[in-house]
Amino acid sequence: MHTESSPTPSVLPPRTPWTNRGSRTLRAFLRTETGSAGLLLVATLVALVWANSPLSGAYEDLWGAHLSIDLAGSGVDEDLRHWVNDGLMAFFFYVVGLEIRRELELGELRDRRAAAIPAIAAVAGMAFPALLYVLINAGGEGAHGWGIVMATDIAFVLGALSLLGDRVSPGVRVFLLTLAIVDDVGAIAVIAIFYSSGIDLGALAAAAGILVAIVLLRRFGPVLRGPAYLVAGLVLWYATLKSGIHPTIAGVAMGLITAVHPPQRADVERAASVTRLFRREPTPAGGRAAVLELSAAVSPNERFQGSLHPWTSYLVVPLFALANAGVPLGGDALGRAQTSPVTIGVIVGLVGGKALGISLSTLLAVRIGVGPLPQGMHRHHVPGAATLAGIGFTVSLFVAELAFSDEALRDEAKIGVLVASAIAAAAGTFALARRRAGASDEEDLGPRHLDPPVDDGEHVLGPLHAPHTLVVFGDYECPATRTLGRELRTVREQAGDRLRVVLRHLPNDDRHPSATLAAEAAVSAASAGRFAEMHERLLDHPVGDDLGPADLLRIAEAVGLDPDRMADDLRHHVRLAAVQADVDSAARSGVTSTPTLFLDGEALDGDYDAATLLRHLDAADASAR
Repeated sequence: MHTESSPTPSVLPPRTPWTNRGSRTLRAFLRTETGSAGLLLVATLVALVWANSPLSGAYEDLWGAHLSIDLAGSGVDEDLRHWVNDGLMAFFFYVVGLEIRRELELGELRDRRAAAIPAIAAVAGMAFPALLYVLINAGGEGAHGWGIVMATDIAFVLGALSLLGDRVSPGVRVFLLTLAIVDDVGAIAVIAIFYSSGIDLGALAAAAGILVAIVLLRRFGPVLRGPAYLVAGLVLWYATLKSGIHPTIAGVAMGLITAVHPPQRADVERAASVTRLFRREPTPAGGRAAVLELSAAVSPNERFQGSLHPWTSYLVVPLFALANAGVPLGGDALGRAQTSPVTIGVIVGLVGGKALGISLSTLLAVRIGVGPLPQGMHRHHVPGAATLAGIGFTVSLFVAELAFSDEALRDEAKIGVLVASAIAAAAGTFALARRRAGASDEEDLGPRHLDPPVDDGEHVLGPLHAPHTLVVFGDYECPATRTLGRELRTVREQAGDRLRVVLRHLPNDDRHPSATLAAEAAVSAASAGRFAEMHERLLDHPVGDDLGPADLLRIAEAVGLDPDRMADDLRHHVRLAAVQADVDSAARSGVTSTPTLFLDGEALDGDYDAATLLRHLDAADASAR
C-alpha cells in the first residue's frame, strides 16, 4: 500500500476519485467485450465473403461435416455447425450466467432501484420488437421467429461506443450492459421455453438431479475446483441435450449457481502467508499450496469468468459468427429478402422496436421517479443508446438457427439481422456523437441530489433535529476525508444547534484495502451507541498506517467496546450490508470522489474548508428565511 503524507492545515488535499472492486471487475469485463468486437466483425465478413465466393461449396462442406462421439453405444453425432452452436456456445452462455450472478450479487443489479431503469428498458426492448415482428408475420410461415429480435449483442454495442471514446459517459456503457444482461435472461428463458422440442422427462429429471447434486456439493461438500466444475458441467450438458431443452441452458444454469463473493480478508492473509513461505523455501509442494491458496482467495465465479471470458469472446463467439453468418447473397436471395416478411420483421423489430421500446419506457420510468439513470447518463443519451441496442447479432443469429428448419427462412432472418445490426450501429453511434456535441456543460453534470434522503437510523453527529443536515460520503483511509473531519469539528462548534452531520461510508477498495473493514467497525460501534467516539478515533489514526484488524480492535477497546464482539462482527462481516447500502446511495447520488458533501440534499462543489462550509450554511439559512 502506498504511503500518503499528512497535509499542512492550510492546504486541502485533493479529493480521491472513487472506484470499488465491483467497478474494477466491470471495467475488465467491458474491456474484453470491446476488444472482441473487431474480431467478431472480421469473422462475420470472412463468413459472408467465403459463402458468396467460388469456394462457397467448401464453406458448406466444412460446417456440414459430421463429428461423432460414441461411448458404450451412447453419444452425440452432429455436424460441426451444431457442435459450435450446441457445444462451444454453452461456454459462452456459461460466462453469461456467471456475469448475471456477479451483477446480482456485487454489481449493477445488486441495487434493485438503480437497476430498475435499465431492467424496465430491457423488458420493453424485448416486448416491442417481438410485437412488431408478430404484427408483420402474423399467420405466416415466419411467425415462429419472433424471438430473433429480442436480444442485444453487448460486444458489438461496446465496440461501437469505443469509436466515440470518452465523448460518451461511462454511464451509457453501464446502462447498455445492464440492459443486455437483463435481456440475456429474457432470451435464455425464451430459448428454454419456446425453442426446445421433444422433451424427454427422464433425461430432464436426470439433468435436474445433477444440478441439485452440484449445488449440494458446493454448499455442504468440499470446494469444487475448475476440473470438477468442468466434469459436472459436461455431464449436465449431455443430460440437457438428451432432454430436448437446448443444451446451452446447462451453461447458464452452471453459471448462475457458481458462488461469488468479495475476497475475505482471512483468505487473502492466508494466501499471502503461504506465498511468503514459498519465497523462503521454493519447493514444488509449496508452489502448489501457494497457487491453491491464491485461487481460493478469489470466488469461483470471478476466477472462472477471468479464465473463460477471453476464450469465449476471442474464440467461441467469432467461431460462431464464422459458422453462422455465411448467408448466400447471390441469385434471388437479396430479392426475396427485400419483400420477405421475415427480413422486414427482423429489421423493423431490431431497429424500430428496440429504439421505440427502450426510449419510451426509460423516459417514462425516469419521469415518474422509478429510479435514476446511471451516473453520468442523461435523457439526451437515451435515444442513441436505445437505437444502438438494436444490434442483436450473436443471440439473434443463434435463435434464427433454432426458429426455422427451412433454410430459406433462416437465410432471410440472418440477412435481416445483419442489415438491422449495421443500421442500428451506424444510427446509434451517429445519434450519440451528434447529441454529445450539442450538449451543454450543465447537462453533463451527474445527478446532484441525495438519494435516499436522511432517515432516523443514520449515524448523526450534532443535534438530531437541527434545521440543516450535512451528509458526508467518506473513506476512513482517504487523506481528504481525514482533513474534512478536522474542518467539520470547527464547523460544528461555530454552527451550534443549526447543523447536524450525517456520515455515510464510501470505502475505496482500489486505493485503501482496509477501508471497508474500517467502515464495518464504525457501523458495529454505532450498534453499541459508540459511533461518535469510534469515528473520531478512526479519523485520527496516523495517515499511511493500515487500519488492519488489530488496529480496529485496539481502537474499539479504547472507546469502551467489547473487542470480542467487534472481532466477531468483522470476521463474519455482519455490518457489510449496511456499508454497501451507503455505497449504493453514493452511486445513486452521483458521487465520484471522497469526500463528497450534500447540504440539505444538494451537492456542495468546490473547497471543503471550515470557512467555505460555514458560508454555505449561512446561505442556506438566508434561503430558508
